[in-house]
Amino acid sequence: MALKQITNTILMIRPVRFRMNEQTAVNNYFQEDLSLKNDEINTKAQTEFDTFVDKLKAKGVRVIVESDDELMDTPDSVFPNNWVSFHESGIVAKYPMFAENRRKERRDEVFMRLEEEGFEIKSIVDYTSAEDEDIFLEGTGSILMDRVNEVAYCALSDRADEELFIEFCEDFEYTPVVFTANQTVNGERKPIYHTNVMMCLAENFAVICLETIDDKKERKNVLKHLKSTDKEVIAISEKQMHQFAGNMLQVLGANDTPYLVMSAAAHKSLRPDQITKIEKYCEILSSDLETIETCGGGSARCMMAEVFLPKK
Repeated sequence: MALKQITNTILMIRPVRFRMNEQTAVNNYFQEDLSLKNDEINTKAQTEFDTFVDKLKAKGVRVIVESDDELMDTPDSVFPNNWVSFHESGIVAKYPMFAENRRKERRDEVFMRLEEEGFEIKSIVDYTSAEDEDIFLEGTGSILMDRVNEVAYCALSDRADEELFIEFCEDFEYTPVVFTANQTVNGERKPIYHTNVMMCLAENFAVICLETIDDKKERKNVLKHLKSTDKEVIAISEKQMHQFAGNMLQVLGANDTPYLVMSAAAHKSLRPDQITKIEKYCEILSSDLETIETCGGGSARCMMAEVFLPKK
């Protein structure tokens, strides 16, 4: 069976208690406080979420929406890609998370829902015990998988441990590509919290903020792997990355039509030549996610957990 890089099915979690998460703000430099009451922030986030889902469905993407549990008080539940990944082999991986209040996002009801939707879960690989040792690896936020070529990319940070990433690659048979990606915060270079805000892997191309990889050898190594797997490299600037231009995901719509999904801010930040390069391969689908981006420090890609599981 030929492996697939993109899927037509995504899982999304509708927020019920969305707000700025003080526990993640310590190393997510994309988060900002909005001078609004939490109720207002949550209502705006829900509107953005619903509009985004409608746009995806209108293109024929299968979106499985599960609602968050209000009693859990999980402000970041709208970003499920950090705690789980679903694989063509029927394996599900559960990941250790940096913020304690995010660990409650891992709910077995989500797996039951996918099984109800006709998917088969054969086994679960659980890395969450690493939290006991303060070791973290936040799902497809930390790990970018080239599923077809079996290469995985990871920018190391407080939320992405090298040894655990290597263990994941051994378990799932990926070649690891490890590097550090930094951003400038108050004049200092600090690690970017997730790989998927500076890099996006599509079928035939990669959008990447190369200037965040300060080490020239590491940058060369990343480029070598991208080019050896026949990906066209579309470079973005650090300024564009701050508009979430790295936080994109390619999905399949009706008739297996591919779309590159991103936020309106990311789309607006792209230059005409970058848009032309992307549109050689697929149409761009964007939606306004301003509240979610500002308070949550994550964007379109973080909101979608791709479902590659086999059908029953």
